[in-house]
Amino acid sequence: MSILAPDVVRETDAFPSARPMTVTVTGAAGQIGYTLLFRVAAGLMFGADTPVNLRLLEIPSAMRATEGVVMELEDCGFPLLRDIDITSDPVRAFEGANAGVLIGAKPRTVGMERADLLAANASIFAVHGRAISEAAADDVRVVVVGNPVNANALVLAHHAPDLPKQQITAVSRLDHNRAVFQLARRAGVPTSEVSRLAIWGNHSSTMYPDITHAVVGGRSGAEYAADTMWLEMEFIPSVANRGSAIIEVRGQSSQGSAAFATKEHMYDWFCGTRPGDWTSAGVWSSGEYGIPDGLVCSMPVTSDGSGWTVVEGLNIDPLSRRYIDTSIADLLEEREMVKAMGLI
Repeated sequence: MSILAPDVVRETDAFPSARPMTVTVTGAAGQIGYTLLFRVAAGLMFGADTPVNLRLLEIPSAMRATEGVVMELEDCGFPLLRDIDITSDPVRAFEGANAGVLIGAKPRTVGMERADLLAANASIFAVHGRAISEAAADDVRVVVVGNPVNANALVLAHHAPDLPKQQITAVSRLDHNRAVFQLARRAGVPTSEVSRLAIWGNHSSTMYPDITHAVVGGRSGAEYAADTMWLEMEFIPSVANRGSAIIEVRGQSSQGSAAFATKEHMYDWFCGTRPGDWTSAGVWSSGEYGIPDGLVCSMPVTSDGSGWTVVEGLNIDPLSRRYIDTSIADLLEEREMVKAMGLI
């Protein structure tokens, strides 16, 4: 159902010929989706000269709430927002999509085992993979935000076999941003003075925030990593368990920070990373750094706007290797679990 009249946005000299981006957001009425959509409509995901068409996918029971989200988007009068369509049909939602932000997933509930969460959500992403394969634009770029992100992205890729694997990613930017803040606080510098940090592995408690190659206020991150007591007893656990800590304090999982991280992931992917710096993203592995082929694994990456490139030539010290291997084992276990379910 199209909600926004096509003439709501008037052409201006600022973007008379920019190609509109069609963006599909699943789970659009959820808290992460709700927070994210206003950033997308404001031009913060693809740049201030790129108009956007929004395609919002929700389950039937949430369609009324989605209509309310659309009303708020309309009330902002965003100059870049061309059109909004809401639907519960995945094929329609992904029709012509240039970007897919896959947030919608079932949350983990009390008593739910990891295998149960994987089974519930992987089946959702199998449906989305088939819809993307059938309806999305050839150049579509997809980021999976709904947990468990790496396994869900793997299933999605399997069910969209014609889509290049490089166009399917999993978000690890939230872990990256958390690590940047924790390191900046340790060093007593602004986060803007932290660069070249990397998240390796799975978006889970096993992910590894690597500061050995970082630059922190002009100093080497290896200097901070040399304090192994702080590194292993404070820094790594604080990043790995931050989500659980937020749930304990707020009573809800991360929402605003997750939306911001998703926006940053897509902005860097489409518009390019800062010169001389890199970020972290879950990308399809091809044997880099001893990581087995065919996993969706977080690694340090750069982008020139055309796609992610894994940073090459980094020295992996023994401690880092141990942490990376632990997280890789976690990814392999998840892959075997979804294989056993017949989803890949």
